[in-house]
Amino acid sequence: MAQNVLAVYPGTFDPITLGHEDVVRRATQLFGRVIVAVAAGHHKKTLFSLEERIALVREAVAPYPQVQVESFSGLLRDFVVARGAKAMVRGLRAVTDFDYEFQLAGMNRTLMPEVETVFLTPSDRFQFISSTFVREIATLGGEVDKFVSPAVLRQLLAKVGRAPH
Repeated sequence: MAQNVLAVYPGTFDPITLGHEDVVRRATQLFGRVIVAVAAGHHKKTLFSLEERIALVREAVAPYPQVQVESFSGLLRDFVVARGAKAMVRGLRAVTDFDYEFQLAGMNRTLMPEVETVFLTPSDRFQFISSTFVREIATLGGEVDKFVSPAVLRQLLAKVGRAPH
């Protein structure tokens, strides 16, 4: 493990899923410190407010003392460089993610050549989970308890106006 290396795992986390949590766990095995950077989401309409997403992420990563949760807006590059991070963690679920993530990694390498992008894949059972799917399924009355932690499930069902099972 790179004890003194700081990595940033950015995302909207609307909401944080078990797949995201698995990527965080994997990142903690590789890096001494990890910042989960919750994007303000200026380019996306989010179901949860920034404050709610930060609180949910903090609860999810509580078992990992080397993980901090911070929000950011503006260029991710500015956030990563200001914190002195040497790696950026990105989760890859399927080949469909790869094209976008590969382009993003190339752009980030140009903007911050001193920072490496590291791709991590979640466990098989989490590879198909996306926050978008989770939000849609919950909104339409489907069961999402296999995709998010119990704390996230409670908040998600309350947000979409459903009572827990």
